[in-house]
Amino acid sequence: MTKPLHIDFVSDVVCPWCAIGLASLEKALAAIGDAVPVTLVFQPFELNPSMGAAGEPIVEHLAAKYGITPEQIAQNQASIRERGAALGFAFGQRDRIWNTFAAHRLLWWAGVEESPAAQRALKHALLQAYHGEGRDISSREVLMD
Repeated sequence: MTKPLHIDFVSDVVCPWCAIGLASLEKALAAIGDAVPVTLVFQPFELNPSMGAAGEPIVEHLAAKYGITPEQIAQNQASIRERGAALGFAFGQRDRIWNTFAAHRLLWWAGVEESPAAQRALKHALLQAYHGEGRDISSREVLMD
């Protein structure tokens, strides 16, 4: 019998590369099928722990954080959309970046009170809400949806 593989996936809901990384990991896990049993657990990592409740315009935030131009941001976003599409994840328009503390708390509770599968489904829903639909994932209404 094969020993189960435990994977801690440390990420933030607003990180587009984390969405791409999860899609890539899941593609690899699908390729190995049942050959290796896997438990995937999501661990929090806040990219912007001091982000205010109102969030920030994403272009201004990225320009200030990384010292890059709006043109470079547009190029990076195009690359992210292309890579996501290749993995079956569609990135929509995102105009703001939000505080993710409440989303991480909800993900943690899903893992504790429900199961790794419930936590994984919630992670997908949060990634879709933010990256796919541009929704405010710090909002109670969005988190309850």
